[in-house]
Amino acid sequence: MRSKYFVIGDIHGCRRTLEVLLQRAEIEPDRQLILIGDYIDRGPDPAGVLEQLLELQRERPDTVLLRGNHEQLMLDYLDGGRLWPWMLNGAEATWRSYQARFGRVHIPEAHLQLLRQTRLYYDAPEYFFVHAGLRPDRPIAWHLKHLDPELLLWTRAHLDVPAEELVWEKPVVFGHTPLPRALLEERRIGIDTGCVYAHVRELGRLTGLYLPERELLEVPYQG
Repeated sequence: MRSKYFVIGDIHGCRRTLEVLLQRAEIEPDRQLILIGDYIDRGPDPAGVLEQLLELQRERPDTVLLRGNHEQLMLDYLDGGRLWPWMLNGAEATWRSYQARFGRVHIPEAHLQLLRQTRLYYDAPEYFFVHAGLRPDRPIAWHLKHLDPELLLWTRAHLDVPAEELVWEKPVVFGHTPLPRALLEERRIGIDTGCVYAHVRELGRLTGLYLPERELLEVPYQG
């Protein structure tokens, strides 16, 4: 029997939107929940999103949390790296969120553990899940042998080639690049519909995807 999944695109601090999506999704116990990364930065409540993810993990221990480039930027800074790369990508919104929640910029240890335990990819039997994407001219097996975290977290090269040129062994599900509508091709599935960019025409939705049905559930930005 084929496995069933519900995959959620880039959240970027939109806690209330995530709450509404999860309420409407009615995810069955035998359907695995996968989140594609970028939980923090830019939106109104990144700290609240991480609290929500902790609760999800308690309720559904098989939940898969992928790491986005924004989580990596935060971890790089907290591990002694430079601040400016994170600042250029929305760190101030995350700081404000913690300030509002705790009265100071305090990141609980549980949040740090959650971030450090996120995965760079999830290789399921029928699909490959990753935050940003893969090289279009190399099979999935090659990427696993030559693991390049920066590629998995940042690339957009796979969107620049015709679908028939992809050499992936199975469909790759990704976020990272905001799209006016979810991309549902045979081997290229993009589900970042720019929830936090509600001010941009054709964006401003959080997308969930039922697999293998390939059915979409979209919620407009709620905050």
